[in-house]
Amino acid sequence: MSDSPAAVFRRATEHLLAHDMAAFTALYADDAVMEFPFAPPGAPARLEGRRAVEEYLSGYTDALDVRRIHDVVVHETTDPDVIVAELAVSGRTLPAGTPYTARYVAVLTISGGLIRHYRDYWNPLAFQATGGEATP
Repeated sequence: MSDSPAAVFRRATEHLLAHDMAAFTALYADDAVMEFPFAPPGAPARLEGRRAVEEYLSGYTDALDVRRIHDVVVHETTDPDVIVAELAVSGRTLPAGTPYTARYVAVLTISGGLIRHYRDYWNPLAFQATGGEATP
């Protein structure tokens, strides 16, 4: 199994689609940083450490039923550990069942098979429009 940044990102999306948040967060380094530059008021803009990522995402599958990850484009950069990923995630908000599609651009630093830094550019208004929480 490859530890290339693109391969690790692909595994992360597979775990997300399978609703396996334990496997998803296991891809993060113990000292990983996750940032949300467009976080709405009251939501965290920065998480430090895998434990913080696990806590933040602990209710993810209770709020969102991810059904499809599509329009995925992974861009390599001049730094072999950094990729830029564009993707769309579609599913339903829970418990209402309202359909949603959210688009993301993420800048990831991945080395040694682990996500070290994840900067997630997403639009929280897309979820608020569905009546859901502002959760990535």
